[in-house]
Amino acid sequence: MDLKKKIGQMMVIGFEGKTMPNSVKELIHEYHIGSIILFGRNIGTPEEVLALTSELQLEAKKAGYLYPLLICTDQENGVVRRLGEGATMFPGAMALGATGIPEYAYDIGYASALELKALGINWNLAPVLDVNNNPDNPVIGVRSFGELPEAVSEFGRASMKGMQAAGVVTTLKHFPGHGDTNIDSHYNLPTISHGIERLHEVELRPFRDAIRDGADTVMTAHIYFPTIEYEYGVPATLSKRIITGLLREELGFDGVVTTDCMEMNAISQTIGVERGSVEAIKAGVDLIMVSHRFNWQVRTMNEIIKSVHNGEIAEEHIDQALARIMKLKEKYVHWDDLSITHQHNQLEIVGCKEHADLAYKVYQQAVTLVTDNGILPLPRSQRHRIFVVYPKKNTTMAVEDQRYSSFNLGSVIREFNQSTDSYQFNNELEAWEIDEIVNKALQYDSVIVGTLTALPGSSQIHLINKMREKGCSLIIIAMRSPYDLANMPKIDAYLSTYDFSYPALKTAAGAIFGEGTIRGKLPVTIEAKISEL
Repeated sequence: MDLKKKIGQMMVIGFEGKTMPNSVKELIHEYHIGSIILFGRNIGTPEEVLALTSELQLEAKKAGYLYPLLICTDQENGVVRRLGEGATMFPGAMALGATGIPEYAYDIGYASALELKALGINWNLAPVLDVNNNPDNPVIGVRSFGELPEAVSEFGRASMKGMQAAGVVTTLKHFPGHGDTNIDSHYNLPTISHGIERLHEVELRPFRDAIRDGADTVMTAHIYFPTIEYEYGVPATLSKRIITGLLREELGFDGVVTTDCMEMNAISQTIGVERGSVEAIKAGVDLIMVSHRFNWQVRTMNEIIKSVHNGEIAEEHIDQALARIMKLKEKYVHWDDLSITHQHNQLEIVGCKEHADLAYKVYQQAVTLVTDNGILPLPRSQRHRIFVVYPKKNTTMAVEDQRYSSFNLGSVIREFNQSTDSYQFNNELEAWEIDEIVNKALQYDSVIVGTLTALPGSSQIHLINKMREKGCSLIIIAMRSPYDLANMPKIDAYLSTYDFSYPALKTAAGAIFGEGTIRGKLPVTIEAKISEL
């Protein structure tokens, strides 16, 4: 294999659209691009997704690839998912953590991977092994299994093993830990300053345990760890001390290391995508992820090739990375498995009743009744009038998919009590609109407010404060972050669903009306208000 194609095998690239563009065809034939990442922009019906992945693999086969492409996506489930129409809505990590039952993490991992594999996606960028011990974390939150490293380790390994059992490559992320940050590395460079002993006890424990249990790939974090990396401002992705020293030599990981997307601001707005990719390879990374722009993808490969020619990167270093990638492919992907007829026969598993039933069963164990001051259950009588208030759309993380930010809490509540009116508001409420909503709420017997990451000083919190001041009987459903409660006054009843999918909201609504028993326990601590409730 010539150098250009060796470098191509080390690239993970993305593109726009639900069909393969000519630019990708060019990269496959000229560079032998080794891996593809799919986002929501690429996902249509199950038939469309399978047609796209089949088209990509057929082109790779025409180009003479030894092994098929690795095709990956972020199907963490919960608030971060890429599969949409026709696929099962499975609970995410923190919902699984709230069940207290690691076997569910295995079952959901296995079922998710079956659906991915049926669609021709053979690599999942999950599980998240970040320990979310910072309530102000803007990018991890409910993507984590919780705040206890031993629980994150246990649930993370169960999830990993479930996916592996279904034949899908897994990814531990974001090494060495993104849980204790208050900055999103999509936008800036976070710093974690803990000492090495603390890092081993908390952040590194889930990774260390999963590596011992046979991890496939590890994704690096664009975070600066000054305790390990002495050069100021160098993120883990570019740090030889972290990738080679800590991950490979100390923790003993001999699998494939991939970067997170190099176009994130923590890299692209500092060292730059092209030079950053060179430094990542020098640090010990095997796969470079450039998820969006064709020009950056080409320039990055050319910069790496130039760095090999001028001796900055030894070709032996490239060969070692390539050997690890090929070993992973040999284990998971083969041309014989990509029969179109065989795959079409597998599509029936995508969104099947068995998976829907599994998801709903887990949500019933996950949804958490944090507090109830004796107002639940609400009557289902139409004489008891209910007012439901919730945001129209709200995504707080760059990694979330805008397509899934719409939902209808009002209609879910109405399934249980027809005497329900609802009001959806924009993310930012004007003072006059808050007054209007409060005045309307006073006309009802009960008020249910759905929140989506209700931050201090936000209009969501102003609305709830005003309702409480006026004496409204309030039931809050935190539809994403359980930490919303920390920013609220005393609440009559508070539930956390960990995501806003229909089965999660239906489970919460059922609990409000006394249908079913919910058993979830908070996997994180909410400091500010719990003692007052």
